[in-house]
Amino acid sequence: MARPFLFAANILGGVGADSPHCDAAMMIDIRIEHARWSELDLPVLSERSVRATLTHLGFDPDLYAVSILACDDARIALLNAEFRDKPTPTNVLSWPAQDLAAEEEGEAPYVPDETPQDDPFEAEEDEEGIALGDIAIAWETCAREAAEAGKSMPDHVTHLLVHGTLHLLGYDHLRDKDATLMETIEVAILGKLGVADPY
Repeated sequence: MARPFLFAANILGGVGADSPHCDAAMMIDIRIEHARWSELDLPVLSERSVRATLTHLGFDPDLYAVSILACDDARIALLNAEFRDKPTPTNVLSWPAQDLAAEEEGEAPYVPDETPQDDPFEAEEDEEGIALGDIAIAWETCAREAAEAGKSMPDHVTHLLVHGTLHLLGYDHLRDKDATLMETIEVAILGKLGVADPY
């Protein structure tokens, strides 16, 4: 599946041209297209969520880069239609740079070890870090879901960013055992971040 706006192939008109955030080591490229996102400290939430996910799974966060689009329902509906043939809004979408999904249901996807030649991300590495992929997140759907569930918006967005990052790393929830594995990991990561079990 093609990636819609990752770094070198950014269809949004430049790499982080509007609102980039670069952590001291880990690169998170954030593009804010919807004004309501300014109500949250999205750079901090994004950095915490992505870093916690990578660390929990044994990745060195300082080596990796993620691109995030903070948009509205209309924009994410267009992306959902283009890439998933579902012309409706959703909360979060992810486009991994590499297909790391396990072949067997319930098995963990690829986890890097210390042998560089075994790392499928190696070819994607440049001065901005090893590209993991893209995440898009929609304000209205997130806000509605948070209100319906009685959650704070920061906690819900944190959950969705962890969820989206796990998708970049090969996790999915289409098959029952895969869903159980992914949810278990999400809950563990969120617990470390002080966010209650969303399930």
